[in-house]
Amino acid sequence: MIEKRHVCMSDDLLRTNPSITTYKSPSLNLRQSLTDAAVPLLGAEAARKAIGDWGRQASNITHLVFCTTSSGCLPGADFEVVKLLGLPLSTKRFMLYQVGCHGGGLALRLAKDLAENNSGSPAPGCSSCAPSAVVVGAVGPASDSDEAPLFEMVSASQDILPGTEGSGVLAQLREEGIVHTLHPDMPMHISNNIEKLAKGTLERAGLVKDWNEEMFWVVHPGGRKIVDMVQTTLGLRKDKLEVSREVMRQHGNTLSSCVIIALAEMRRRSAERLMATPGEGLEWGLLFAFGPGITVETILLRALPPCNNRTTP
Repeated sequence: MIEKRHVCMSDDLLRTNPSITTYKSPSLNLRQSLTDAAVPLLGAEAARKAIGDWGRQASNITHLVFCTTSSGCLPGADFEVVKLLGLPLSTKRFMLYQVGCHGGGLALRLAKDLAENNSGSPAPGCSSCAPSAVVVGAVGPASDSDEAPLFEMVSASQDILPGTEGSGVLAQLREEGIVHTLHPDMPMHISNNIEKLAKGTLERAGLVKDWNEEMFWVVHPGGRKIVDMVQTTLGLRKDKLEVSREVMRQHGNTLSSCVIIALAEMRRRSAERLMATPGEGLEWGLLFAFGPGITVETILLRALPPCNNRTTP
């Protein structure tokens, strides 16, 4: 299912440093020198685009959530991004290292909590592997803001799937780099629990929706089998997970940034088809991000029509 991958390395770098491409060759220092330099630049570039889309000045940002599964230096990429963007030095920073594939959902959940509990403060969430960023804020119902939010995060939760200790994704830092072990039973565990998580989220919100006709889906494309089994378990039509499949085709599994890239793809397709709301023309949707543990981040989304000023965390 993967047609492209994007890397921040040149042919010359790979040819002159064969340890990078040699399995279990000690290359951590070399890899980290590359990521320590590149990750802040990639994150800042993504954040500039998100802030430009938001339409306000970077100086209005009050919090920064930065998630990466690449770099591991101190001070981190969050520190560098504050300077690169010219953010106030009083910007409150949250640095998330080595979270794994559910990091995008975690960053969105954390940004949501920060915005809701800090009087509408906007917080850009940067998720870096493939660079992606989003601005999250809370707009009061009486606000005269001219912002045009895309999605309302109605609820956000995190769950550890029962009985999955040591059977999902295992990532360990070693001399040769970060060694990932993917257990073959991960899709089965996700499949066994996804329906319960989806139903529980909707029930807590008091919603009864047809999953094919009345909802859009943003599912972390952690692998073809995961996407296929989620589709089969939930009884979804093939087109309901086409956004996740397209992200996988064009990028592969980009870890924490996958779900944010999928949201952007959802928005792009909606605009291309002249739909009023960015969720394939549908109001309600569910976002799932899967990571080590097995950990699942679940976000209930409400797609908003343009220039709608209702409460929008």
